[in-house]
Amino acid sequence: MVKLSLRRRMKYNLSKGEIMKVIFLQDVPNVAKAGEIKEVANGYARNLLLPRKLAVLAKSSAASILEAQQKAIERQHTRMQSEMSELASQIDGKEVVLKARAGAQERLFGSITSADIAAELQNIGLTVDKKKIELEEPIRQLGNYEVTIRLTKDLIPKIKVTVAAEETS
Repeated sequence: MVKLSLRRRMKYNLSKGEIMKVIFLQDVPNVAKAGEIKEVANGYARNLLLPRKLAVLAKSSAASILEAQQKAIERQHTRMQSEMSELASQIDGKEVVLKARAGAQERLFGSITSADIAAELQNIGLTVDKKKIELEEPIRQLGNYEVTIRLTKDLIPKIKVTVAAEETS
């Protein structure tokens, strides 16, 4: 059995076999979410949580630091939410026209993907990540399509995508 060095015990102010209270700085699966205060086994905290900076000992100074961090995260979340709602109001109902080469029976040579739609939105002046554009499968036919863009869990604006045949000379 390995004994803890005296220095390590003093660093965390521990004695053997105790349970300690920690404040989680990050989410730990099946244990706790960031910001929670929990009692965990001494060894678990000492060997995993504290060295990896997943948690800190629950002291009044640590609690105040954590509270300040949570307020900053909340402000950032609120700012991000307002930006996304503004973007959603700009995007909602927009019509995007994409031109592509088409063959017989209005089938496209290739396909229109979310990256193509994101590039066209970028040309209009709206920056949207291609991963947020929801297409069940790439568009392979000429026509009109309604495409959803999931900006956040709650904000889901829709745009109209018109795929037209490219003029050949």
